[in-house]
Amino acid sequence: MFAPARVFQGAGVRYTRAAPPMDVRALNEIVARESAFVEDLMAEVGKVIVGQTAMIERILIGILAGGHVLLEGVPGLAKTSTVRALCDSVDARFARVQFTPDLLPGDLVGTVIYDQRTGEFRSKLGPIFAHLVLADEINRAPAKVQSALLEAMQERQVTIGDTTHPLPDPFVVLATQNPIEQEGTYPLPEAQVDRFLLMVKVGYPSRDEERQMMDRVTSQVQAKASPVVRPERLLEARKVVRDVYVDERVKDYIVDVVLATREPARRGLADLAPLIEWGASPRASIALNLAARAHAFLRHRGYVTPEDVKSIGPDVLRHRVVLTYEAEAEGVSVEDVVRRVFEAVEVP
Repeated sequence: MFAPARVFQGAGVRYTRAAPPMDVRALNEIVARESAFVEDLMAEVGKVIVGQTAMIERILIGILAGGHVLLEGVPGLAKTSTVRALCDSVDARFARVQFTPDLLPGDLVGTVIYDQRTGEFRSKLGPIFAHLVLADEINRAPAKVQSALLEAMQERQVTIGDTTHPLPDPFVVLATQNPIEQEGTYPLPEAQVDRFLLMVKVGYPSRDEERQMMDRVTSQVQAKASPVVRPERLLEARKVVRDVYVDERVKDYIVDVVLATREPARRGLADLAPLIEWGASPRASIALNLAARAHAFLRHRGYVTPEDVKSIGPDVLRHRVVLTYEAEAEGVSVEDVVRRVFEAVEVP
């Protein structure tokens, strides 16, 4: 049974939320204990990176939920530096692959070479065999490379010749792309984009943050993050994230949000119907559930609230909703559509 409902105000919407059951309150203690490393990790990354807290949290959510993250932003916003600092803080194997039009699948996953000493062929593993793989400017590589990356992202394995090699655990692809430079780029296939748990829009820092950044980068002493957590600790945290409680009403809320992107007219959003070509796939419901759990974990809570769903929802949905040419002609963005959906769907 739930305790009496309380009234909350968030994101311009007034709604009620029931207190969690007693067993979830006990789970809070477990989550608080297992998530204690989060502040240490954020502080260590903060020694190198100024601001960009939202981006760092989204990357952590991807790692904790076992999903991949696509970072989109103009050059110079510390996307690569953030991933590097986070990897240094986690003491994980890190690999950076610069995607270019002449990149070959073997440059990413590895190839088969002939060993003259033994007279046999053996596999030479590529840079993708790392815990955190930064695919820089992912949309610059051709289709064959994207196909090889897709197998790794989905199956957590790589096929080289006739041998299949499992990837390390954890394995997370953190990809970047530049939204303002389209020359020499290849649009990512929708099937591959759907494999990313989150798509994060990286914005400019504030004035104070940019001033701190300038002073820090131009100083003689350059800070470097030190390991504060091991990959094994993240794997344990993943198990706890899966145990974070999601009430049945919150699950229904997640499904209603996703269905509203497919059937907007039935959700009181008839004006959005001509603007949406394809709604979010069933992966969106799964991703929103897992990402909301990880978001609650970062807040040291053992249960998911509607605030968690609303906070992480745009990052889960923006790359899974395909707009029509009419929407483009009218200047309607995916962010506008997702915002309208969350405003229209009733919050439990």
